[in-house]
Amino acid sequence: MDATIAATLGGAAGLVIGAVGVLAGRWSERSLTETRPEPEPPLARGVGDVLSVLRSIAVVVDTSDAVVKASAPALTYGLVRHGELVHHELRHLARQVRRDGVIRETELDLARGPSPEASVVMRVRVATLGLHHVLILAEDHTHARRVEEVRRDFVANVSHELKTPVGGISLLAEAVLDAKDDPEAVARFAARIRVEATRLGRLVQEIVDLSRLQVADTLHEPELVDIGTVLVEALDRVRVAAEAKDIDLGLATERGLKVFGDAELLTTAVANLLTNAVNYSDERTRVGIGARLVGDSVEIAVTDQGQGIPATEQERIFERFYRVDAARSRATGGTGLGLAIVKHVCANHGGEVSVWSQEGRGSTFTMSLPVAAPQAGDPDPAADQAPGVAAAARGESTA
Repeated sequence: MDATIAATLGGAAGLVIGAVGVLAGRWSERSLTETRPEPEPPLARGVGDVLSVLRSIAVVVDTSDAVVKASAPALTYGLVRHGELVHHELRHLARQVRRDGVIRETELDLARGPSPEASVVMRVRVATLGLHHVLILAEDHTHARRVEEVRRDFVANVSHELKTPVGGISLLAEAVLDAKDDPEAVARFAARIRVEATRLGRLVQEIVDLSRLQVADTLHEPELVDIGTVLVEALDRVRVAAEAKDIDLGLATERGLKVFGDAELLTTAVANLLTNAVNYSDERTRVGIGARLVGDSVEIAVTDQGQGIPATEQERIFERFYRVDAARSRATGGTGLGLAIVKHVCANHGGEVSVWSQEGRGSTFTMSLPVAAPQAGDPDPAADQAPGVAAAARGESTA
């Protein structure tokens, strides 16, 4: 073959191969371009700023359920972790809304952390946000759910507690009618009616007091209250009952202790603690009450030498209508509301109440309230006794 012809053919073949290579490269590039997924469009400007000022927990997810934007509470409550929604319930809602575009609103019980015992009640609203995103708004309704449960329990308990004295009065009234020709029986039944009527009146009053305390989150027009005056007034309210059982009442308090609040409510709370101490103490024992300044708080301690409270019961004694010894409580005219009132009075004054108790050695209830003003002047001589009130009431040496 002539060399010129061979060179020409070789050149033509090279051009063909080159053209084919270029076309193949362009076709491959076009195929990759067509199969590569389009990136998710970014959120519209200003959406993040709006979400940051919302009171609700806010989460924005894209078409793959990946979190695009989340407010700080979403992380705090454990709804979002590592850029993903933690709870499958939320993912399911987001997919439903993405599919049909219908806004959904529901209430969910969501686990908070790895422990199944820790959960929150979330009111969730899910809606589309543009064409490619879904917005999840959530509000914590845990407290509201608990308040509603407490309200229902309260109504049920009140109904039950009211039935007892009302039913007793009804039966005793029938007995009086049946025994109208027996003066002694009429007198006996009438005395029982008086006891039940007194208990009913006390129960109604304590329900009213407790309801008023629960409605009022804060005190109205608090005034300066002298703790010494409160303790003396509370002691006067229980003195007759204590003398009937030959119980010695001891008082030791520092001078000039003052708090801001309601004098009548504080007196009622202290009197409730003293009443319980007297009712649950044996005859010829001692009940002590003292007040002292501890840091920025005024501590009021009421101590008795009674039977004590089992450790398993101590966490529940401040619940409404809860009684450690129901039979003895009813025998003494107790309503089961006294300690609940003490708890709410302390809370409304910015304080708290606690208990120390040991079976066979008695109990000490301590109200801790914010002090109103720094103490001035020399302390009262009785102040030296205040720290030892609890020990003295139990008959222990304070030396």
